[in-house]
Amino acid sequence: MGQQYDVIIIGEGPAGLTAGIYAARADLKTLLIERYGAGGQIVNTYEVDNYPGMPGVTGGELGAAMSEHLDKFNVERIMAEVTGIDFAEKANRVVTDAGEFTAKAVILATGNSPKKLGIPGEAELTGAGVSYCATCDGAFFKKKTVAVIGGGDVAVEDAIFLARGCEKVYLVHRRDELRAAKILQKALFELENVELVWNSVPEQITATDAGSVGALEVKDVKTGQQRTLEVSGVFIATGNDPNSSYIEAIDKDERGYIIADESCATSVPGIFAAGDIRAKRLRQVSTAVADGANAIHSVLEYLI
Repeated sequence: MGQQYDVIIIGEGPAGLTAGIYAARADLKTLLIERYGAGGQIVNTYEVDNYPGMPGVTGGELGAAMSEHLDKFNVERIMAEVTGIDFAEKANRVVTDAGEFTAKAVILATGNSPKKLGIPGEAELTGAGVSYCATCDGAFFKKKTVAVIGGGDVAVEDAIFLARGCEKVYLVHRRDELRAAKILQKALFELENVELVWNSVPEQITATDAGSVGALEVKDVKTGQQRTLEVSGVFIATGNDPNSSYIEAIDKDERGYIIADESCATSVPGIFAAGDIRAKRLRQVSTAVADGANAIHSVLEYLI
């Protein structure tokens, strides 16, 4: 089974990295487990313009800076896939493909993942015009034409947000009516630079010679007619899936996000949730960092 830790942090996005820094400063015996690499989703964002004090920093630079900050404390870190957690008071067992580890407390910081369309061009152009966060990347498309894909609250909110600075916004939805709240729909319909592309699904995203988004191909699901939308950006807002399938015996909301208050404490004593995996209103780098700090404060109280 190996040595026991005071806290195991699962995930090395902003929440996990912040928790690691705070844990080290609190002299907790800590293990960080990450399956891909430090930084989380921000490494896929070309530029982060809303993180205080670091305007214009790229997602990769910000993730690297946080990771380097943590490295100064020599916290133990491993690359592994967590497959399950067995709860036991002050002796929680974390099961990974690299072995099993025990800890008095565990912080879940594995975030969420945007739902992908799975169409040609999406993966290749992610970060080069394809985005899953309008508030993160919208500022880079001022006076340009973009498309938003989706019909729920997030998609409509994204379209409204983008319309403030973009020349034109297409909202592509597979049905002939939106799922968003009526008050959002009303605000959307009042915008002259938004065009609704009803009953349509995205088929392909094509690139310019420079390697950035140049057009979105859509198909009318009723008529089968194809249409090319010349756009510089495609914002995909069809939802997110929390990365919480590896843990079961814990309270989650209807979407699978782990229920935890601002203390980050979950329904299981000694288990805490931080960052985008936690059920909350706003998911941004700044709120993830706050969660990481709060989670360690709560861990200290739990251990005492």
